[in-house]
Parts: sequence; structure tokens; C-alpha cells
Amino acid sequence: MDDHRDWLEQAQIELTEIPAPTFHEAARAAVVAKRFEQLGLVRVRLDRAGNVVAERPGASHRAVILTAHLDTVVPAGVPIEVRRSNGRLYAPGISDNGAGLAALLGVASILQKTQVQTDLSLIFVANVGEEGEGDLCGMRHLLSPGEIRSRVEAMLILDGSSVEHITIAGLGSRRFLIEVTGPGGHSWKDFGRVNPIHALANVIAQLGLIPLPSEPRTTLNVGVIQGGTAVNAIPSAAWMKVDVRSTRLEEIERVSSAVEAAVRSGVENENQRCACGLQLQLHVIGERPAAELALPSRLLDVVRASDKHLGIQSCLERSSTDANIPFSLGIDAVAIAGGGSGGDAHASNEWYDPQGRDLGLKRILLATLAMSGITESPTGIGTV
Repeated sequence: MDDHRDWLEQAQIELTEIPAPTFHEAARAAVVAKRFEQLGLVRVRLDRAGNVVAERPGASHRAVILTAHLDTVVPAGVPIEVRRSNGRLYAPGISDNGAGLAALLGVASILQKTQVQTDLSLIFVANVGEEGEGDLCGMRHLLSPGEIRSRVEAMLILDGSSVEHITIAGLGSRRFLIEVTGPGGHSWKDFGRVNPIHALANVIAQLGLIPLPSEPRTTLNVGVIQGGTAVNAIPSAAWMKVDVRSTRLEEIERVSSAVEAAVRSGVENENQRCACGLQLQLHVIGERPAAELALPSRLLDVVRASDKHLGIQSCLERSSTDANIPFSLGIDAVAIAGGGSGGDAHASNEWYDPQGRDLGLKRILLATLAMSGITESPTGIGTV
């Protein structure tokens, strides 16, 4: 651990400064692949989704998978430069998921340096499409029917920095793109024509009337709205994006039906004003399953035992992460963080403090080795 502190910090900075918006992770992926090769991992490759996959063979073909997502919420074209202040590193994505990627590389490097041999193989994955509208596409592809899916024994998803949390349940979501188009026109000469923005305003007013329970907690958010070209022009098009979340699939279904009804009603109300009507297109642009870790879970027992050994006071939580996919498939998986501390995620002043990173790495290593089993090591440790 001591030997890796500076190396890990430099790796984290290097990766964070390579832009990796969702769907545009290739440059960062290439650097991770190169580092995997330098560490001596085998079968380093990019799959069809763009995930970077590398292996550390064990005695068995079955495998424990460690993953961390490559992408960030930083828009394309925005330069990223990590700055230091009072022991902290500041930059968008430095913690989410610079800390997870650094932990992924750190665990691989430490295992290679110590030459510990495991019973199960270890597969390291830097995956794409976790943020925003990526819809967990990298994880969906990784766990689609095929070689890796057939080999997986357990999965550790490394996301963020804080070691106090163990994600064992996935927060479900469904996201909509609502597009309204019309003839457009002049705000004075053509006044009275249908207006796509007015229609969306009608929709938003009706969305605010949809009942949302606190148990199971359910939310609805209009996150983006756009349309029109000039203040004195009736727009010919407008669109918005809506996010529905809940801890229960039944609530997502109920609220989604109410959203669709509100959209059609709001557009129809505007259409009643004029013969030249509006056209509506409603698309589902994202869906994350609301799912939970199947209990009893050997992996959860191992992580909690590691926490007890290391003195970590951890709590179980529900969140929206790559772990939603293995949960929904019945795979033994948890999402934990890489260590250290961070804050202001998804903001321009996101920060990361490496103090305490060692604790996070020890936790990941203990859990990985307990799940994979030790067959041989230079110190003579036997099978565990």
C-alpha cells in the first residue's frame, strides 16, 4: 500500500484529465487498457460496447469480477484540469469515478506485485455507460449471455470514495424524451397557431398533480426542456426529458402511465385551439431495474466481515449504480467505494481527498481474496 500511494494518485489524475462523457469514453479506455497491459494482466481487450476487460488467471475458469465505470457527466468539449488545494484534488469526475478507477488499477497492481495466486480467476473491467443516458449499457453488455456471464461467481462494483456504504439494492428509474412539433410561425401575424412550448407547459402542470408516495419513495423530475429559436417566433419544435424513480417497479409503472396520460392530454389541450395540430413523439430513453441483492449473500457476508476486521462502520443502502444489472440477474454483487473521501459529485468543484484510500483498498483486497480463495503465495499462505 505504501509503495502505491503516489502511483495511484498520478493514475487518478491522468485518467480524470482525459474527457470521458457518456458514449465518448474511448480515449480514457485506451489508457486504462495500456495500464492493464503494463501490469501484466492477460487477454486485455475492448468488447463491442467499449468496455476494457483484462484477466488475472486463477486455478479455476470461474471468476470474481471487479468493475469501475469510465464515464463522467462532464459535457463533451469541456477541458478538465485537476488542481490541488489543502491536500485535496479538485476536478469534475475526480471522485466519481476517478476514485473507483484508481482502486481498480490499485488492486490489480498490488496483486501482481505480491504474486498471490488465487483459486478463482479475477476479471478487471473498466466499463462504459453508467452515467445519465448511458442506461448502464456497458454493464448490460458485459452480463449479456456469453462467456463472462457464464463465468461470474461474484462482482465488486467500485464507485466513488466513501467506505461507509454498501449498496445492496438498485434504485429503479425510467426516463422519457417528449418531442412536440408544429407548423411554427410569426408571434404577431400567426398568433393563435398551436405552440409546442405551450403544450409542454400544459404537460408540466399536469405532471405536478401526479401523486407520489413517500413509501415506497417515488420521484418525478423534468430535468431538461428546450425549444424555439426567437422571442418573436412561434416555435416549430420543443422537447423535454423526464425522470421517474422509485424503489419499487410497480410505482415506476404507475407513474409512467400517468406521465404518458399527462403528455397526451397536455398536447391535446393545445391542439384544440387550432386546426393545424401538433405532432407528438414519446420515447423511453432509459430504464434501470429496481432490484435487490438476493439473500443470503456470501459476498455481503465477506464484505461485512472485512469491515469488522478493519474497523469500518458501514451501512447498507439503495442507490442507482452499475450494480442494478447484476442484482436484476440474481448475481452475487455489491457496490462499494475505492477509499478516501469526496464531495460535490457531478459539479465543477467536485473534490477528492486521498487520506484513507489505504483503508478502501484493504477492504477491496480482503473481500476479493476471500471470495476468490488463495491457492499459493510467496509467504506460504495456504488455501482460504
